Amino acid sequence: MQKFSSLPLSKALLENLDSLNYQQMTEIQAQSLPVMIDGRDVIAQAQTGSGKTAAFGLALLHHLNVKRFRVQTLVLCPTRELADQVANEIRRLARTIHNIKVLTLCGGMPFGPQIGSLAHGAHIVVGTPGRVEEHVRKGTLKLADIQTFVLDEADRMLDMGFQPTIDAIVDQLPAKRQNLLFSATYPAEIEQLSARVLSQPVMVKVESKHDQRSIEQHFYQLDSNDERLGAVVTLLMVHNPNSAIIFCNTRKEVDEIATELRSQGVDALGLHGDLDQPKRDSVIVRFANQSVTVLVATDVAARGIDIDDIELVVNYQIAHDPEVHVHRVGRTGRAGGSGVACSLFSKREAHKFADVQAYLNCDFEAERVPPRPAGVELKSAVMATLRIDGGKRDKVRPGDIVGALTKGGDIAGNDLGKIQVFPNCAYVAVRKRDANLALDKINRGKLKGRKFRAMRIRGE
Repeated sequence: MQKFSSLPLSKALLENLDSLNYQQMTEIQAQSLPVMIDGRDVIAQAQTGSGKTAAFGLALLHHLNVKRFRVQTLVLCPTRELADQVANEIRRLARTIHNIKVLTLCGGMPFGPQIGSLAHGAHIVVGTPGRVEEHVRKGTLKLADIQTFVLDEADRMLDMGFQPTIDAIVDQLPAKRQNLLFSATYPAEIEQLSARVLSQPVMVKVESKHDQRSIEQHFYQLDSNDERLGAVVTLLMVHNPNSAIIFCNTRKEVDEIATELRSQGVDALGLHGDLDQPKRDSVIVRFANQSVTVLVATDVAARGIDIDDIELVVNYQIAHDPEVHVHRVGRTGRAGGSGVACSLFSKREAHKFADVQAYLNCDFEAERVPPRPAGVELKSAVMATLRIDGGKRDKVRPGDIVGALTKGGDIAGNDLGKIQVFPNCAYVAVRKRDANLALDKINRGKLKGRKFRAMRIRGE
């Protein structure tokens, strides 16, 4: 394993890495960072959770001229959730370097405040293609000083139909720049995109072959498609997880499965591309803070969800691409933990089962769905979510919310879960038994000396 200290990074970056306990580089970092620091264009194929954000984040910070207050780096991501994660990670990596400004530009957010933020200047812009292109087209984002251009999860951006938008942005970039393309898979469309955007790139690939000791995989053969939904319910009862993701190929299936699971008492929500941004935020927040136990999602929608404690993954169908299957399965067994992945397939889909076995170089047994256990009640979510109509623009911080809820000692700090603050609102998870009390404390009390309205989020 190589240490970060072996790289020609600034003293400030190395000291910060040490404080973050980033000592040894991951495989993708060890392979790509020296090349990126050298200024070369790079195509890197690696899965989520491999450390790729820190890799390109350190490279772009290494090349950044802080004294030059211009947008020098542009990072494109497929979703707002991923853009927020990337921006936050870059800020963490840069926290010992004074006066670096990282700005996010994503759809689903008011356009006017973004114009104001751009007018005040930034060094690094992280955003989604549609909103970035809109700012470029309207002249509110200038790209003349871009030195580093990053395409993160490029395969998903193409899946979502962003190719023309990306092309329009690239047309406005300076000819002389460094290009970094990261993708979990490498289909022909990515090869074509890289040929248009990158110049003599170095190819870096980190194989994602899951350790069978940490992820237990099962493949269940069905006699007909009519058995799929019942099989999902059975597998949830057999494993009874605190947190699970069910992957579907279509939005229609997502809605049908989530609705059916809720009718059977499961705390389930669907996530797909038809949801508007506030709804997406609400769904992801509630799954991440354990107010929802089962997330039913398409592949595109599930990108950008960074949660380590997912116990079970169910593939409603085996993915068309074995690399996508690996990405799905890798949602469990993360951060040194263990997990279970169950995949359903019919006789007509046997070729997909064979493709996965060949790709992983493993011989899996085609099993029958186990019998449904008697007397098992599916776990309910242990937390409830409150939405507060005040956020970053109101100077609301997580500590303010904790203070308001724990004041008086009737709600303990360890009865609060994850708190996420957005520009115009905030979400806080509380134990279900304390939900009504917490709601009353927010609505009757004050945050930052002001009154804010709160509501408990229920159902869909």
